[in-house]
Amino acid sequence: MSDPSSPLAHRVPDLGALELLLAVARLGSLGRAAKELGITQPAASSRIRGMERQLGVALVERSPRGSRLTDAGALVTDWAGRVVEAAEAFDAGTRALRGRRDSRLRVAASMTIAEYLLPGWLIALHRQLPGTAVSLLAGNSAAVADRLRAGEADLGFVEGLDVPAGLDGAVVGHDRLVVVVAPSHAWARRRAPLPPSELAATPLILRERGSGTRQVLDAALASHGGLAVPLLELSSTTAVKSAVVSGAGPSVLSELAVGEELASRRLVEVPVGIRLRRDLRAVWRVGHVPVGPGRELLSLTRG
Repeated sequence: MSDPSSPLAHRVPDLGALELLLAVARLGSLGRAAKELGITQPAASSRIRGMERQLGVALVERSPRGSRLTDAGALVTDWAGRVVEAAEAFDAGTRALRGRRDSRLRVAASMTIAEYLLPGWLIALHRQLPGTAVSLLAGNSAAVADRLRAGEADLGFVEGLDVPAGLDGAVVGHDRLVVVVAPSHAWARRRAPLPPSELAATPLILRERGSGTRQVLDAALASHGGLAVPLLELSSTTAVKSAVVSGAGPSVLSELAVGEELASRRLVEVPVGIRLRRDLRAVWRVGHVPVGPGRELLSLTRG
């Protein structure tokens, strides 16, 4: 018999035992109850005996004609029915919560990923989970990290050198940064790679601080004198491209973002004597590994 001062979990039989007792009461046979629940008869007998020891009363009388409840067993069975009903309500409630969680996904993504990669991933996600409503917040990598840390997004995507503080992540791809100019710019006719020191000393048209592009550039050119004061600082890749196409000056942008302009010769790639490469990462709050549609989207990015 259990000690009344011990934790409730030690004094109350588990749900499996209570379901077995209810099945015995309904079917009048320990063997049939065991079969219904998918366990062996010896296992069922052992479970009943364990419950009787735990409660300190006899619950089931066994005979060649079957099994019947004792008077105490009938009372316990009545109480067991209420416990199982409450457990079923608990299960239904948690399933409803999971369904509500799985019906929405809040994504935050850096500009390049949001514009050039995420649309394809979201189309694939919609095919697999058509009932999921997705909201997208686009900004620079620092803003994405802030939204995740504040609990305003379930899953984020950033570009840069490492995982932002307070987040976990996984690399889902890589990106190359390219130096681009308008066809009229003097660099457009270069054949030899541009020295890193010259790139560092030249005022460029750049994204704002906090962007993944800016972070990679700062790190790559730190040993070559550091970035010169930007010619222009703009908050979107589209604005940067427009300024470069107009001949305002050179820039460094994601190869993903300038593919169309390079193909049409509205922009020209300038060779440069330094490796400009960055990781593309999925990120999430520490301890909040993506589940439901977030996990599915993460799987799609790796596919």
